[in-house]
Amino acid sequence: MKWFGKIFNIGSSRGRGGGRHLQQPVEENMVWPAPARSLDDRARSRKEEEDLDHAIALSLGENFKRPTGYRWRTGTDEDYAKALQDRRFSSAHPPYAPVPFYPRGYGTCGGCNQEILYGNCLGVGHSYFHPDCFRCHSCRYPITEREFSLSGKHPYHKSCFKELTHPKCEVCHQYIPINAAGLIEYRCHPYWNQKYCPSHEYDNTARCCSCERLESRGERYYRLEDGRILCFECMESAITDTGECQPLYHSIRDYYEGMNMKIDQQVPMLLVGREALNEAIVGEKNGFHHLPETRGLCLSEEQTVTSVYRWPRIGGHRLISMRSQAQRLPRKCEVTAILVLYGLPRLLTGAILAHELMHAWLRLKGYQNLSLEVEEGICQVLSYMWLDAEVMSCARTTPSTSSSASSSSYSNSSKKGVKSLVENKLGEFFMNQIANDSSPAYGGGFRAANQAVNKYGLRCTLEHIRLTGNFPL
Repeated sequence: MKWFGKIFNIGSSRGRGGGRHLQQPVEENMVWPAPARSLDDRARSRKEEEDLDHAIALSLGENFKRPTGYRWRTGTDEDYAKALQDRRFSSAHPPYAPVPFYPRGYGTCGGCNQEILYGNCLGVGHSYFHPDCFRCHSCRYPITEREFSLSGKHPYHKSCFKELTHPKCEVCHQYIPINAAGLIEYRCHPYWNQKYCPSHEYDNTARCCSCERLESRGERYYRLEDGRILCFECMESAITDTGECQPLYHSIRDYYEGMNMKIDQQVPMLLVGREALNEAIVGEKNGFHHLPETRGLCLSEEQTVTSVYRWPRIGGHRLISMRSQAQRLPRKCEVTAILVLYGLPRLLTGAILAHELMHAWLRLKGYQNLSLEVEEGICQVLSYMWLDAEVMSCARTTPSTSSSASSSSYSNSSKKGVKSLVENKLGEFFMNQIANDSSPAYGGGFRAANQAVNKYGLRCTLEHIRLTGNFPL
């Protein structure tokens, strides 16, 4: 443009802009008298023609040499160049067509990836765009607002960029609010990666009693009659009465027998509600320890327990009309019965049964006065081993034993006939819960017991516990 100012006694300015922090550079007006013509009107000197050709080329390429920024390149320069050529091609001078000058290497359009040669273009940061190509990288609609977001070389509408980067709560489906410090603060389940607002931990949002996920708005979890809540995925394989649980119970007894840990006595197994389980815990007098939220119990005392014997029907999102009966449990041996909460997924029910059966095996085999860490730790190991056999059975390379074959006849099928990927994922979650439990007895005890079993084997570890009451070092 300075070349045109020198020739035509004019200045130039740019006034159009778009995006955040637009710069509108304006060039100063410069006046430079045109060179005097020669008295000879025949033809221009060769030097003057070369100067004019150079001026045209510079006028076309001047914008391509400007530093990057937020700016519009307009077609005004071409108009001046055309006027300059018209001046050269007047009747007083014969026509002359120089080779057109298109500066290369300026850049490509960030939208269509084509080289920008002429016309309007927008420079944003270190990227350039044709006007029609300046579109949101997410929704692909044109960006017409003065403010927009830029990620790398891609522009976005502010609303689209927020949709992509600002996390939404998976419970209320709203954007997670920004706290007083200007930060996005949220809670996240360590296994399921469910992100949610911190407030949902205190606003009575329902949580599945099995997988611990919070109930999402627009969904309704199943409500059990004892106040517990189950999500749809856990409900798919839930076992809700004692009769339905019997095949699973016998398959786990066979699993023990396959490891030369046969339980000779016929220990009753009952599915019960939360209230009946808590009452049975109070009735225990032998001092065995239990979690704050107990889901299974190995009884040693003679008690009367109310068990669930018929699957309740589903009414809406509730399990209603549960049939139960009181049952007297006489004490015929060191173990009276095994109690498990009804309504839990099949794999979680089986893990609890495997844990409680280990308690029964220890008592029936004369393991007495074990510390909390040792007894609960070795019971958790058996629970983990059974889950591992169920979930990871397809990846095993060792030959199947008669017990694993017997167990697989039930384990490879859920209530509906085929074990689903959802059920396998739940099994992996239950294994993760055991492995990462933070309590000293159930978590620390499991890790110590599992380390001993992996190093010395289950039989040697059990024999060492029987002799010393501790895990082998």
